[in-house]
Amino acid sequence: MKTNDDITYLEKIANISHDYYLTKLSIGEISEKYKLSRYLISRYLDDALEQGLVKITINAPQERNFELEKKFRQLFTIKNIFIIKDSENPSLKNENVIAFAAKHIQSLIENSQVVGMAWGDTVYRVIDAFSAKVKEDLVFTQFIGENMKYKSAAGSGRMVEKAAAKYSAQFVTIAGPLYIVNNQARELLKKEPSFNRAGNLIKKLDLIFCGIGTLSSIESIPAWNENKSIIFPGVNFKNVAGMLYGRPYNIDGQFLNLSDDKVFGSNIKSILSVPRRIAFTNSKFKARAMLGALRGRLLTDIIIDESIAQRILMEAGRD
Repeated sequence: MKTNDDITYLEKIANISHDYYLTKLSIGEISEKYKLSRYLISRYLDDALEQGLVKITINAPQERNFELEKKFRQLFTIKNIFIIKDSENPSLKNENVIAFAAKHIQSLIENSQVVGMAWGDTVYRVIDAFSAKVKEDLVFTQFIGENMKYKSAAGSGRMVEKAAAKYSAQFVTIAGPLYIVNNQARELLKKEPSFNRAGNLIKKLDLIFCGIGTLSSIESIPAWNENKSIIFPGVNFKNVAGMLYGRPYNIDGQFLNLSDDKVFGSNIKSILSVPRRIAFTNSKFKARAMLGALRGRLLTDIIIDESIAQRILMEAGRD
């Protein structure tokens, strides 16, 4: 049990740490402020680290495999390919892709006004890794409907709100589900006032960022899984390599449902005209999905690690 003396001591070293690390006062200035010797100030700063009151994080730059990137640019005609070297520390392997993706996306957001977002655990983690900034003229918006993961923090509606909070910015959601099978109902819903703002914003998107999916992302949601044949009429699910922008595509990057597209929100032509379309993955199970996206030029920026890059090349060699 901490005594009052313990609490007073912790408050003192916390205040001294604040002055040193955040206010950037020198040890001499702090010594004068608290009427303590420089030796004691140095000891208190060390104690603050030992007590866990101060944590120092060094964000070392993520190393890239430039040779492998060059090979991908030649094979797939993609300019913005980022292949992060695998870490020797297994616990950092996934974090390196997340950290790089966060920095890259934030650098592009600096010159953007309207940012479209998808959903998923990886997207959630990337937003978590964003540095807090203030950009009040920025708007984050859904560009396709709600994925119906209402209880998940990684659901589409909550995701735009989370990203906006990082920038003290605005966010807009789409009042409607991802798929509406009745063609007339879907078109009429776009004319409702509740869709007006999102509808106008998705015409002005500067960039989109998202994870890359597989058919399991549809099968994990009962409403979609139980009605797959109605949502994707005529689609042979054996031919699905991946899911992007709510639509299934094959290993050559051709969307399989465009003749009868049930997605509520932005159409594929509009999405593919967005200047920057960024996707990232740290899952070895997404290699085939990423290969299809590369072949179809469905993205402008791709962020992966060496292991996934090698799997993509292996998959490409099989076809």
